[in-house]
Amino acid sequence: MPKIKITVIKRFSPEDVFGHEYKTPTGKVVEKCSFEDGQEWISENREMPEGFCWWAWTDLTRTINVLRFGGDFKHWAEEGTAYDTCSDGVRPVCFKLERISD
Repeated sequence: MPKIKITVIKRFSPEDVFGHEYKTPTGKVVEKCSFEDGQEWISENREMPEGFCWWAWTDLTRTINVLRFGGDFKHWAEEGTAYDTCSDGVRPVCFKLERISD
């Protein structure tokens, strides 16, 4: 089964989304996701990579499985590649997903 390389393309701040600082109901200022732009992980055997966010993993799993089982998104990306996002509506993150052959 192929591995999937996951790369952070861009993290968005609450300011990017709302145009201003965002605070939780308790008053805590929300910052960008703790991932770094360009950060990479490898997913093997359908498992979430160590240190990866479970929320983002849940959002990406469908697209990862399409790539893992040989599918492609030819109208949107090169063969073996896809782009997807974490659905955090306050600080979303865009990812590049790539099928890697052993």
